[in-house]
Amino acid sequence: MGQSTTTAPGIMELLPMFVFPILIFYLLVLRPQGNARKAHQQMLKQLKKNDEVVTTGGLFGTVVNVRPESITLRIDDNVRVEVEPSAITRLAKRSGAEAAGAEKRA
Repeated sequence: MGQSTTTAPGIMELLPMFVFPILIFYLLVLRPQGNARKAHQQMLKQLKKNDEVVTTGGLFGTVVNVRPESITLRIDDNVRVEVEPSAITRLAKRSGAEAAGAEKRA
């Protein structure tokens, strides 16, 4: 009677099954995360006095002093806090001169 023989799939047939999920993971997770990290680093490099920022703890403050190891924020009259640059999440708005220039262009 007829015997059917099956062979195990070769490495070239299995390779797409492993490469495809890794490619999807890179495109959906790693690449956007890297872009966000670069944008955050660029924002930190461009911080200057009188920029209004938000920290990871949710504090709104105005930049008073920028140093490589720390940033001093004014959060109220006579209240200043020193935070690590990584604690700055985003800009709340730019300083007065830049905001006025942006409004004129719009």
